[in-house]
Amino acid sequence: MSKRWLFLSAAAVLIVVSLALVLLPGHKDDEAVKSEAGSVVTEPSATSSGPAKSPSPSGSSTASARATAASKKPSATPSTRTTATPAAPPATKTGQQASGTAPLAGRIRPGVTYRGVATFYDADGGGACLYDPSGDVMTGAMNTTDYEASKACGAYVLVHAANGASITVRITNECPGDCAPGQIDLSAQAFAKLAAPSAGRIPITWNLASPSTSDTISIRYKTGSTRYWCGIQAIGHRNPLARLEVRAGSGWRQLERTDYNYFLSEDGSGCGGALRLTDIYGQQLTVPALAVRANVTQPTRVQFAKH
Repeated sequence: MSKRWLFLSAAAVLIVVSLALVLLPGHKDDEAVKSEAGSVVTEPSATSSGPAKSPSPSGSSTASARATAASKKPSATPSTRTTATPAAPPATKTGQQASGTAPLAGRIRPGVTYRGVATFYDADGGGACLYDPSGDVMTGAMNTTDYEASKACGAYVLVHAANGASITVRITNECPGDCAPGQIDLSAQAFAKLAAPSAGRIPITWNLASPSTSDTISIRYKTGSTRYWCGIQAIGHRNPLARLEVRAGSGWRQLERTDYNYFLSEDGSGCGGALRLTDIYGQQLTVPALAVRANVTQPTRVQFAKH
């Protein structure tokens, strides 16, 4: 009994060992499957993080590029709209107003009220515009900004004081240096029409005028003018003068205006010939040929219409 039991026990052990050996690979496979299953569980996460990382750069790069492009486009478009669109209407509007009123006006425009101050000095009608001193002392010197390199010369402006007094003066001079935009340095006589001289300096408003006058325009050739070089000046025009042209062949040639209020023909073209004057409203007057007589004021029979 004892030997048989030992034999059976040994046989049972052998069977168990064999079964263990048979089952061992299966067990490894299960572990592998578990391991693979585990990695499969992890892999999606890795895949999810992997692709998320991998597409993320390209995706974020694309998104960034789009965002940058989008941010550039909107910012560019609005800025373009902001700079161009708002700016365009006023420019167009101003252009329409200009063409309807005074297409050739400079800084001083009809229908516009300007604010500034009035001071005074001992004026005699002469000055930077190179007009002759005269008995007409209702004159003024325009600040450099509004003088605009002599474009204001000969302009009539109606000046109003805060007390209700007003006076029309003709611009014959420039007030440089201390005179701010809007300021007019009046003749002492003109200032006295607005306030007591002791005031010294008063606030004013002023606007362009086109006064009644029976005078006609005069023409003067500058000292030193000949048929080969000349400077031409128009005097006594009711409205600001915008252009002076000389007859050149079958057409007209516009002369350049100096800041001392003469129009120059450097090569003598048109000197002694017919002239064409244009005011800021676009009205044109033709002056028949006048002899080149230096520093002599020659009357004409023309004058601009009242506005």
